[in-house]
Amino acid sequence: MVQPHELRFYEYVNRPYAVVRDALREDLGGIFARATRGATDRADALAANLRVDLGGLEVGAAVTIEIVDVQERPHGPLGAVTTTVVELRWKATRAAAIFPSMEAELSIYPLSKDETQLDLQGVYRPPLGPIGGALDALVGHRIADASVHRFVSDIAKLLKTELP
Repeated sequence: MVQPHELRFYEYVNRPYAVVRDALREDLGGIFARATRGATDRADALAANLRVDLGGLEVGAAVTIEIVDVQERPHGPLGAVTTTVVELRWKATRAAAIFPSMEAELSIYPLSKDETQLDLQGVYRPPLGPIGGALDALVGHRIADASVHRFVSDIAKLLKTELP
């Protein structure tokens, strides 16, 4: 059995936590959709660079993000800070059986009165058993890392440009 891989990426938004939290509550699906397009574009760009090495094997894919749950949780010393936690699942839109799937939590919490952190921690599982594990070790982990990093960065960028 192929072992799952852990990913963690974070980004900062120079806006107050309450503003970021409220924007995500109002348009979480829309923000994720716009950020997913950016992550997919990055994966496609990496895949194009890797096709020569992989003999034309398609390794990029559009993804669908399922929002499983959104919760407010106490955080920090004595639970003095509130964290918004978005549980999500990420899978390829087409031919999902041949691409990794991911389960993750996006935590949103204040760093200061004017700065918010987005922190995505997740686990993805390479498909196709030992063959998928070998492909993941070769190139798949780089594509997964770049895609998820771009996704988190794009969420932060969207929030920075769209929020007052």
